[in-house]
Amino acid sequence: MDGVVLDRVKAASAPHLKGLMAQGLTAQSTLYANPMAATSSGPGWSTIATGVWPDKHGVRDNSFTGKNYTAYPDFLTRIENAAPALDTYAAADWEPITSTDQNGPIFSAKVDKRLFLKGDRDGYGSEDPKVAAAAAAELRDADPDAAFVYLGQVDSAGHSYGAAGQQYLDAIARVDAMVGQLLTAVRNRPAYAQENWKILVTTDHGHTDSGGHGGSSFQERGTFVIAKGAGIPAGSVRSDVRLVDVAATALQHVGVPAGSAVDGIPLNSPDSDPFDTLRPQLQARVDETGIPAGTKGFTHTPPAGWSIVNSAMGSGGVTEWAGWAFTTDEFWSQAQRDQWRELNVRSRDVFAVADSDEWDDKSHTGSFDSTLVTPRWAVSGGTSGSTATLRFQTHYRHEAGQSAQVLVSFNGGAPTAVKNYTADAVAKAEALTLQVPAGATDVQVRFRYTGSNNWYWTIDNVTLG
Repeated sequence: MDGVVLDRVKAASAPHLKGLMAQGLTAQSTLYANPMAATSSGPGWSTIATGVWPDKHGVRDNSFTGKNYTAYPDFLTRIENAAPALDTYAAADWEPITSTDQNGPIFSAKVDKRLFLKGDRDGYGSEDPKVAAAAAAELRDADPDAAFVYLGQVDSAGHSYGAAGQQYLDAIARVDAMVGQLLTAVRNRPAYAQENWKILVTTDHGHTDSGGHGGSSFQERGTFVIAKGAGIPAGSVRSDVRLVDVAATALQHVGVPAGSAVDGIPLNSPDSDPFDTLRPQLQARVDETGIPAGTKGFTHTPPAGWSIVNSAMGSGGVTEWAGWAFTTDEFWSQAQRDQWRELNVRSRDVFAVADSDEWDDKSHTGSFDSTLVTPRWAVSGGTSGSTATLRFQTHYRHEAGQSAQVLVSFNGGAPTAVKNYTADAVAKAEALTLQVPAGATDVQVRFRYTGSNNWYWTIDNVTLG
């Protein structure tokens, strides 16, 4: 459903969507912003379809300049490539999704059956019902193993009337009825009782109250996934789901392994990042003014086994960022928009951040110098040594005068730098090979960041394997 705001779904007459939420999962999340990509439909649907972020699929706006669907195809095409006997279907009334429009198609010609109905000039009010009817017939009477159906009129209502208006709620209600039509078609399949269906509902971007999207506001960046199916607890709510997980979940469900080919993680395979356990401890703003007062999103208390060393840290500064902090995208990116904080797309839920730029916005003495320390993890150096791989998600913006180091120590020895960041490392999945000395039995990792009125460094999902 294009351009749908989840809070407005909750306010609308939408019994089918609310039924899915009650029977399954609801997960809000956020998008990138420029310069990674605009919060527009081209990047949004490309991200949903391919399961990778715009820095990979290459679509940064609705011009589709730089698209790289050859390297990062849509999930239906991945299914066709891996298991051509499976039946795939896509239906839409926005040209780039399924038509041979010069900007598309997002879903390639390898998809077994594609339907395109051109949306009318004033929106999709006349074409959405045709898409829904055709897709319902396909879902009920044919044998699709994986299907994608697009409905566009909520986005059109947002542009014409704004997300705060009754017209927007009315459009959600109309699309909800079409969602019900699709769900009924699935339930009416002759073999439904013997089949295993997973339903995923999502959107490509949000809308402002007055109407519009493309920018970096939290409203425009808002997305969600609603999911129902085996392994998904009824009425569950999660904060660690991202838009790329839609494709990953669909691929897993039909038995097509994606692995590192996509950025997404199947909904049935959540990670166990200890930072995420801190969500109940998050506090509301103290010194920050741009973050809504009711948004809880920071703590300086690390998870069990972790520690923060601030012995060289200056005093004063903005409370929220006085040394390493644990935060969320909703909180941190609203501290100051359009400084690439929105690009931290590979972090999930709660992550660690050292932000000397924001800390410097209030008077202080000294400079920013803080170290995040992991627990001591067991390793086996054997008689001749071995290797271990340190993995984490990072988002680093560099400026002269700041430093970011990864240091390791074995058996409580002196820390040694294994990585120094001297240039931007934007939304990166890092994998560092550690040389484990002979006889070593444990390793401890330190993330040390120094700076002043510079930028920031985020760390998330740190694992040793």
